[in-house]
Amino acid sequence: MKILHIDKASWDKGVLKSGETYRLTGPVKDKDTHAFKNLNDGELPDMGYVETKMSPKALLFPRSEVMLTYSTNPHDGNCNIMKEASKAYPPRAVIGIRPFDAKAIQLVKLNFDTEEYKDPYWLKAYEACTFVGLAINQPSITDFSTSCNTGPFDETGLDVLVVDTGHGFLAKILSTKGQAWADAAGFNIEAGADAASKITAMKKEAEANIVSKISVDKIAGKTVLELFDAGHWEDTAFGCINCGTCTFACPTCWCFDIQDETYGTQGVRIKNWDSCMTGLFTMHGSGHNPREYPYQRTRQRFMHKLKYFMDKYQEGIMCVGCGRCIKQCPANIDIREICNTMNQ
Repeated sequence: MKILHIDKASWDKGVLKSGETYRLTGPVKDKDTHAFKNLNDGELPDMGYVETKMSPKALLFPRSEVMLTYSTNPHDGNCNIMKEASKAYPPRAVIGIRPFDAKAIQLVKLNFDTEEYKDPYWLKAYEACTFVGLAINQPSITDFSTSCNTGPFDETGLDVLVVDTGHGFLAKILSTKGQAWADAAGFNIEAGADAASKITAMKKEAEANIVSKISVDKIAGKTVLELFDAGHWEDTAFGCINCGTCTFACPTCWCFDIQDETYGTQGVRIKNWDSCMTGLFTMHGSGHNPREYPYQRTRQRFMHKLKYFMDKYQEGIMCVGCGRCIKQCPANIDIREICNTMNQ
């Protein structure tokens, strides 16, 4: 596995050069935080950023995406025939994605890429991407990623892992797509023989700085009804206002709704983000709602992430420990506490 050395002066030049081959996406300053956005000509990703309020999942799973178009004009030869919306999927380099966000994409892929069902929109966007990760040297206080089968230097789902050493970058090439991006950027200076051990030492230090932990060892052995019927759910959800902030910020939440919108004789079918935390999510056409009360919706969210997903996919819990939901919840509901309660 090749490790390249890139000095910081060469980094900017190389990234811009790779933009001749790839559509570049990366973290940029956005008001009081950072956000992943398509970079303009000459714009560089901010490799000094701490975190983004929203995860990069919207790159593959847009908040609102036109899937199909149609016409209701009787004089149109294609009247009432739905056609796939015209889209381009040029090669995209996602630069600076954090390791737990890359791991989250692999968890979401379990849902959108199955033997029975494949989401062509998500998969085309995914296949076009080269993921250039940025290791986390100083994890935040709410980072519990090492309890979620990932971590600050995790390589899962990445094509390149970039490590900031202070004076420069070490770039660990993890796939042929990663090598192609490095070639396009002109990065070709191999690091010294001690590069791998240096990355390993930095990884151990970063992981040691994660003090926040959860336990899930007993959840897998419990039945669904043991957890579903537990007596703590109303107390757990007491402060929840069902705003859905946690689901929108979460890198592994994949719920969506599909709606048709018609303007005159032209229409579109759109896939929109949705949230299990809203009352409308499970509302039946009859008016009946099987999750009528807010605590039932809170229970659904955590049962899905911490039990249903684990049982179905055998890939651990549906959480990568990024801590976004903890920081952004207006009611201070903490997934770590709920997970430990369920485990006990």
